[in-house]
Amino acid sequence: MKHRTVFCAPDMAVVRRAMDAARKAGVDDDDLSLIARSDISLDEIPDDRKLVEGDFYPAAMKGVVGGGTVGLLAGLAAAVFAPIGITVAGVVGCTVAGASLGGWSTALAGSAVPDPVQREFEDVIERGEILLVVVLSARNRVHT
Repeated sequence: MKHRTVFCAPDMAVVRRAMDAARKAGVDDDDLSLIARSDISLDEIPDDRKLVEGDFYPAAMKGVVGGGTVGLLAGLAAAVFAPIGITVAGVVGCTVAGASLGGWSTALAGSAVPDPVQREFEDVIERGEILLVVVLSARNRVHT
């Protein structure tokens, strides 16, 4: 299970100290991300710490599952009720087409949605503070 903790900092000096403290406590670098207003100097934040993810991948996965389910049900219904004689290959084709269409359409919609942390702390980001996001999981048990 993952648990996200968000820390607000007024400048990069505070962020660097917080990142060092998290590393000393056992948090991996891959579990540290930064979110800041777009006009904050990009040179101050290392590229590998910038959080730019949105809901693209989670939305795509939900779309694949939902579209595949609808495609499967539509294919099965067509095989059972329609006199056109859809075979098992037709049912599989409907499932793949539904999964593809569902994944593509929801990925497009999800790419326009900002990260959940960014949405929740929008006012803090607009004030110019920098967010340090620490993801805690079973993989990086923190030692205090």
